[in-house]
Amino acid sequence: MTDEQLLRYSRHILLDELGIEGQQRLLAAHALVIGAGGLGSPVVLYLGTAGVGRLTIVDNDTVDVTNLQRQIAHNLARVGRPKAESARDTVAAINPDVRVVPLIERADAARLVALVRDADVVIDCSDNFATRQAVNAACVAQRKPLVSGAATGFDGQVSVYDTRHAEAPCYACLFPAEATFEEVQCATMGVFAPLVGIIGSVQAAEALKLLAGVGSSLAGRLQMLDARTMEWTEVHLQRSAGCSVCASR
Repeated sequence: MTDEQLLRYSRHILLDELGIEGQQRLLAAHALVIGAGGLGSPVVLYLGTAGVGRLTIVDNDTVDVTNLQRQIAHNLARVGRPKAESARDTVAAINPDVRVVPLIERADAARLVALVRDADVVIDCSDNFATRQAVNAACVAQRKPLVSGAATGFDGQVSVYDTRHAEAPCYACLFPAEATFEEVQCATMGVFAPLVGIIGSVQAAEALKLLAGVGSSLAGRLQMLDARTMEWTEVHLQRSAGCSVCASR
């Protein structure tokens, strides 16, 4: 670690649980972020400022003026530009040492397997059920920890699905892949701006803890936030013996 890095990350290094060894693990890590919108914005910013050495950001959308109410990685000058590139530029302005790879694409199942294989942790910041299921399936297949978040209206949820542990459930244990769920879009339902910042920040914290080997993760626990009252509810999750995604692992 260089003198400049020792100074930049000094507040991390001062933490007994993290220290130089934990920061070095972050510098050597590779995080895959699916989505660079409301949740993805705080995720990439905190991972970048924390010094995660390599970030791959997957998003096929472009910045729209309606995004700027909550998607803090973007600004008015970047309207019309790909979100993945905008997020890369924001991280670079804060920490140019982080290698950010923007992928302007909607990754299919086969592509996700390849991307997940190369990552140390996956953070799902997508906004649709099909993508969440595809990301989860790739993480189960490659035995990579998945940090999943969702937010709409005033309601958010976040958890970690880490099937490296035999007893841990996957996303499909809670939301079966074969089930039908009504999609709720921000464009029609709205979203409270700080909510995505809260949930995304928790996702970033869980990802950093996993990468640095600090504390215990949210694996096996789903946390739900009602931002109207700022009350958290925690539900303990069980692995489903009949899960179509992880039962045979």
